[in-house]
Amino acid sequence: MKNSEIAKIFLNIASILEIKKDNVFKIRAYERAAQNIEGLSESIENFAKTGTLRDIPGIGKDLEEKIKEYLETGKVKTYEELKKTVPEGVLELLKIPGIGPKTAELLFKKLKIRSVEELSLAIKNNKIKNITGVKDKSIQNILKGIEIVNKRKERMLLSEAMQIADEFIAPLKNVEHIEFIIPAGSLRRRKETVRDIDILVSSKKPQEVMDKFVKTPSVRQILAHGETKSSVRDKNGVQVDCRVVEKKSIGAASVYFTGSKDFNIKLRQIGIKKGLKVNEYGIFKADKYLAGSTEKEVFEELGMAYIEPELRENTGEIELAQENKLPKLIELSDIKGDLHAHSNWSDGGNSIEEMAQAAKDLGYSYIAITDHSQSLKIAGGLSLDKLKEKRKELDKINKKLSGIRVLYGTEADIDFNGNIDYKDDILKEFDIVVGAIHSGFKQSKEQITKRIVKACKNKFVNIIAHPTGRLWGSRNPYEIDFNEVFKVAKDTNTAMEINSFPDRLDLNDSNSRWAKEKGVKISIDTDSHEKEELKQMALGIYVARRGWLTKNDVLNTLPLEQLLMEIMK
Repeated sequence: MKNSEIAKIFLNIASILEIKKDNVFKIRAYERAAQNIEGLSESIENFAKTGTLRDIPGIGKDLEEKIKEYLETGKVKTYEELKKTVPEGVLELLKIPGIGPKTAELLFKKLKIRSVEELSLAIKNNKIKNITGVKDKSIQNILKGIEIVNKRKERMLLSEAMQIADEFIAPLKNVEHIEFIIPAGSLRRRKETVRDIDILVSSKKPQEVMDKFVKTPSVRQILAHGETKSSVRDKNGVQVDCRVVEKKSIGAASVYFTGSKDFNIKLRQIGIKKGLKVNEYGIFKADKYLAGSTEKEVFEELGMAYIEPELRENTGEIELAQENKLPKLIELSDIKGDLHAHSNWSDGGNSIEEMAQAAKDLGYSYIAITDHSQSLKIAGGLSLDKLKEKRKELDKINKKLSGIRVLYGTEADIDFNGNIDYKDDILKEFDIVVGAIHSGFKQSKEQITKRIVKACKNKFVNIIAHPTGRLWGSRNPYEIDFNEVFKVAKDTNTAMEINSFPDRLDLNDSNSRWAKEKGVKISIDTDSHEKEELKQMALGIYVARRGWLTKNDVLNTLPLEQLLMEIMK
């Protein structure tokens, strides 16, 4: 994944520059570029091939050259030289949430700690406590950071897994005699994190498929190279397995290798009661093959309706499928607009008009530009004077553009006491108010819950953004009493958000299903800071589908006029 590789290099450059106390604007430029590259919905190589690298916000001539250099040579000379100026261990420590440049340098100088493992051992042996400046609270935060890092080593984000799978599937599609190809496992079920990649193929010439698979450019190590199954590790150390089955078994194999384990066990139990054997090769009565060429055929033979991959977790879907009562899950095409997006009026990389045009190109009929509110100065939060200027520009754009409505919105900060940082006479002017917590993440469950409840009770707040505040791989979710929050949200007609940003996916699937059961509306949004990120809506849709949501459960499936009526209730 070149996107991820380049983003990591730019983040490391930013960290080294921070250690060296370089220009803060230069540091932020690298960080911003890394974030934008990580958020791209297509390979950065495509931008390079078409000469459009500078279309990526934050990429100027200097960074463009560095990206080209990496794509051509696999290295960035500036980065290689900078690495020599700081001990390697310091960079390793900076990957741990809760450790900044000063602490990383201190740990290396005093204890020569140069890895997560060495740091864990030093904490266990109470060596950290002897270092001046590292307090008990800091140690607790570091331990939480280590836990997050270890989790990230074990699993990757869904968006990352999808990109890796595409890198292997794309070249295989060009192989002659391939009849069918899909990713399987937890990736196909669209779980928010994935351990490894499984690819299923149907072909009359499996050896040709295997030979092509192990020669994929992304392969770093071949673990096994067989006639019908091969395993490799990619350049990031991710294991990718590919297996080929006969055409008559591809449906059964798709069900079996998609899983989940509990789902498959339940299907086998149902088969046994019917006197059938269910496995990856098909459904059999004694030794007689009955079904297996399609998944639909497999489910029908077992007496049930087709079950979408996202639901296959044995949490009630099988019983409903037997009664033909499964919900019709929401689809990306049901979305009419995005209700949480940013422009360059706060911390976004594109103008309001550019964001609106990109939304229109996606087929949306509206987009809410919800730039940050005044207290979030680090993200360019808008003062009252700036709000007036923004409103004038937005009105001009609405007169200029046809086929899409730009809604006047804000991502308003929920303070430590649950207050919104604009007064009501300002809030009432917005079409959409998205309330969000940006500080006080370490407050107690009771305090966080009170803050969100109070925000829901503000009659001008329409949506609570990224409700648990998590950033996968860098910040754990804070605790909330969802029973209380969902009760108040239902009573106040406040929607909860599924934030589609790749490392958020917040609410998650189980909490989304819980919200649905409590009668709470959901808004699926991208929290885009660049126009390219609007395409990440699909990730939120996967969460919603895993949460059993239908079109009717989601606020932004409504046509514009109905939406405005709904949020006015």
